[in-house]
Amino acid sequence: MEYAAFGEKLREQLGDLRELLDRPGFGEGPATIGAELELFLVDENGRPLPRNAETLEAMGDPRMVLELGRFNLEVNLTPLPLAGRPFEALGAEIQETLVKVDAAVEGGGAVPIGILPTLATGDFTRGSMSDENRYRALSRGIRRLRLEPFLVVVDDLELEVEDVILEAANTSWQVHLRTPPGRFARLFNAAQLAIGPVLAACGNSPLFLGRTLWEETRIALMEEAADDRDVERRFRKDGRVTFGSDWVREGAYELFERYVEDYDPVMPEISDDGELRELRLHQGTIWQWNRPVYDPADGGHLRVEMRALPAGPSCADMAANTAFLLGLTLSAAEHDLTGYAFGEAYQNFYRAAQRGLDAELSWPGQEGTLPAADLVLRLLPQSRAALLAAGVVPSDADAALGVIEQRVRLRRTGAVWQRAALERFGGDAEALVRRYRDLALSGLPVHLWR
Repeated sequence: MEYAAFGEKLREQLGDLRELLDRPGFGEGPATIGAELELFLVDENGRPLPRNAETLEAMGDPRMVLELGRFNLEVNLTPLPLAGRPFEALGAEIQETLVKVDAAVEGGGAVPIGILPTLATGDFTRGSMSDENRYRALSRGIRRLRLEPFLVVVDDLELEVEDVILEAANTSWQVHLRTPPGRFARLFNAAQLAIGPVLAACGNSPLFLGRTLWEETRIALMEEAADDRDVERRFRKDGRVTFGSDWVREGAYELFERYVEDYDPVMPEISDDGELRELRLHQGTIWQWNRPVYDPADGGHLRVEMRALPAGPSCADMAANTAFLLGLTLSAAEHDLTGYAFGEAYQNFYRAAQRGLDAELSWPGQEGTLPAADLVLRLLPQSRAALLAAGVVPSDADAALGVIEQRVRLRRTGAVWQRAALERFGGDAEALVRRYRDLALSGLPVHLWR
């Protein structure tokens, strides 16, 4: 009964959302950006440390919240205007909060990394889940839909788990861009195109359970660890974690409507709070790599949430990754991309996740494919021009994009550094994590790490 009532509420709120989006002046205003940083907590040996609730209480910082795993924390960074020096400010706040969390972890510290190399199968029990009602409800909801165990297959790794706790193996750097409704479709499609070459330059998740897998193993792991399509739902094209299957033609409403029509609710909580709470709750259980966000704050507005980048390696790297992604998105949004084959953008994304800078990628107006490293270097000037047109101070854009350029020219991403470090330390993942933590806290970009 509660699921039926929740479904009715969702359909009602779709109508409310359409009215809001059609209202003259809704969501207009200067472009702003925001970000969320997910962190691993580790002990002094570099192993996962399940103390997020204790660390959160010790800090007393409203920017920090619990994540799914007891060894994860999330930092919600302060939204700021895109114009000016956003990447300098973003990098400074990342560094400040990272150092603060690290100092608050009793018996260990904090690490910004896509997948922690010291994770073991014993870290993915139900006891590893944070003691929060929303995570218990999420687990029950997904298990209600999927009666079969979750089967994760990445290259030669096969793993069967009974719960969504495997999602806690991944930590991300999620970027938000506020957009008026009339620009949403173009910006969203542009983010779908941009993420391929950007991800190729940002790989930081090559190691999992003693294996060397994709440059961004998180992508495959997250898609399979929360896939609710059991034998009764094979008909659905996309899982709950997905890149999507087509361009957006009309706007944000199109995606919200698809989420309501295609996906079963997993947390049917009904309240009288208003502000489209149920629709926002449901949308929060579909983890498209780029997805729409409706936020009721300040009269309501829309954002494109870009979820595919990994956490880390350092504050300089994450600020640089943000600059490249936002600049390339703004540049691509100047063009109607719906004439470009969506399958090309789709393939770019997964090729980049698998092979990083060695991936072969396509791009509108270019014949055939190029090595990702060459394509990134060609696209950096476009990203810079778009950032400057949005009001970013040239020196801020140049400092951030310069990190990407040097990283690509030296071919030294976080994933490359981790593989080399693991070899140098004779396969000792704990030694790797300890060294990584020290370097991440230094604030130096990864291409300068030794």
